[in-house]
Amino acid sequence: MRPIPAEQLTAAARALEVGELVIVPTDRWYMICADATNLAACNSIFDGKQRARAKSLVLVTPSLEECEKQFVIHPEARQLAAAFWPGDLAMLLPWQSTDVGAQHPSVGSPALTTNSSGPLGALAAEARTPVAATTVNISGDAGVDAPGPAITVGEVQQFLDSTGVKAAVILDGGVSPAANHLTIVDCSTPATRLIRAGLVHERAISAVLDRQVS
Repeated sequence: MRPIPAEQLTAAARALEVGELVIVPTDRWYMICADATNLAACNSIFDGKQRARAKSLVLVTPSLEECEKQFVIHPEARQLAAAFWPGDLAMLLPWQSTDVGAQHPSVGSPALTTNSSGPLGALAAEARTPVAATTVNISGDAGVDAPGPAITVGEVQQFLDSTGVKAAVILDGGVSPAANHLTIVDCSTPATRLIRAGLVHERAISAVLDRQVS
């Protein structure tokens, strides 16, 4: 994946802060991002993707240290973060404050949270607002003939053209090579559970926790 110039990342961060949507490449897929506290911006993503509001966007935290300020981090969650963040693992984490959680309705409670490498992580570090993200595609298009989430800027543009979603900034990183999802684990209780398999294998999670994860 091609590197993104710093000035383009800065432009994307400033666009997020004023309520615009931006598109960011990852090794997995291209992601559409909004200010996690901006309900109108997040709703435009839900509407464009035809995604149920109950299916949360992922909150991209700049670092584990920042994550600890808002979430309860159980010991197993801390082990997984140490092993796989930044990277391809997302964890469902409970908010420390229900009032703060209520300010982020689009990422849910517990919140689906990740710390990403590459341009998505750089965007979260640069932006002065929390970043909510999801894949660029119509929700649930996993059929045999469905293209799946976008892995090129051309596919991003097809999505935007077909849905009418407006993105102020599109960062072009070339082809996303992995074409696979984040692994999702539920760390809202002390005992971690696997929710969805992805790039971080179940065996790797079990190895870090030294027990079989179901």
